[in-house]
Amino acid sequence: MTDVRIREIEGGVTAPHAYRAAGIHCGIKAKGLDLALITSDTTASAAGVFTINLAQAPPVIVSRRQLERSGGHASAIVVNSGCANACTGTEGFSHAEAMVSATATELACDEAAVLVASTGVIGVKLDIDKVMRGIAAATAALAADGGPFAARAIMTTDPCSKEAAIEVEGPGGTFRVGGMAKGSGMIEPMMATMLGFVTTDAAVPPALLQRALATVVADTFNAISVDGECSTNDCVCALANGASGVRIGDEELPLLIEALRRVCEPLALAIVRGGEGATKLITVRVIGGTSIEDARRAARAIANSPLVKTAVHGGDPNWGRLVAVAGRSGAAFVLDSAAVRIGGIELFAGGVPHDDRASEAAEYLRNTEIDIELDLGAGGTGTARMWTCDLSAEYVRINAAYRT
Repeated sequence: MTDVRIREIEGGVTAPHAYRAAGIHCGIKAKGLDLALITSDTTASAAGVFTINLAQAPPVIVSRRQLERSGGHASAIVVNSGCANACTGTEGFSHAEAMVSATATELACDEAAVLVASTGVIGVKLDIDKVMRGIAAATAALAADGGPFAARAIMTTDPCSKEAAIEVEGPGGTFRVGGMAKGSGMIEPMMATMLGFVTTDAAVPPALLQRALATVVADTFNAISVDGECSTNDCVCALANGASGVRIGDEELPLLIEALRRVCEPLALAIVRGGEGATKLITVRVIGGTSIEDARRAARAIANSPLVKTAVHGGDPNWGRLVAVAGRSGAAFVLDSAAVRIGGIELFAGGVPHDDRASEAAEYLRNTEIDIELDLGAGGTGTARMWTCDLSAEYVRINAAYRT
């Protein structure tokens, strides 16, 4: 991709051409924006990656069905925050379907072309009357510069909104990709209580868009963890409306994957940085795996370990916790060949500790961005990377009082 130029731009989900968005307050939350609407001026190819939690919320199931019903096409995505509409029985499905129907009516589009998402407290009935009025208000507020409002409207405990956008100049022309996401707690790499929405004005067939999105999600949104909790509502959806005139086929798939990654990765990292109670961003890199899957298994175990996360929070270079997690992760692990490095400082290698370097590592752990590398010692070429954050008393305070 030597002839390709990629630059960051402003605008989030409405940075690509022929998209509009809105974020309004409809009253689900006591204050702040709580209903978002994203639309494409023309029917777009659509793709989605959804939670694997078996306790899936009605909006997740309805959106899956919508993608099947439309053959991978959509014109709009409607999202509410403040209520997950999860574990709400048949009424929850009726409310998710009502959101679809009302949005289609307001936009005068096919019902099959509307996706729906919700986020917030589980097990609470959605006030559908407020949402219905909100959908009408959001439709009236749609604007080409409405991306930032939509990004704010999907927040729950997020400390700030999350947006990213790029412009790609390549041999086939110029196209844009934009995105927004929310997430702060209940974040685990299998999709979590996070939502992500990506738009592009390139023309991409639905099947190809699905392939590209799944590939990128595996290394971005599915490579983060705040607390190891896989929730009921998470999804990442992508739209491609072709307004730029640039067409993406199989030959251009690597370019599309890179473009999507340039938007999804900063959004994923922003979720970790804004994790509930987080003070440090931790990059976990595992090498020496017998396979990529084995390396991912070990990286996930390390990223989700409360003992590792609390040690980093306290500035303790406790390499023994990393070795212990790797050894019980289920990945192939050879202790006598393994190694642990924190900030490039080798604290354990070849079965021998280097505790004389602990003070140097402790000083490094005072930083807000931390790199940890673990060599499984299995002699393979499998590598994996995940991002997580430290675990603080503030996380406990936030989640102890989440419903009260």
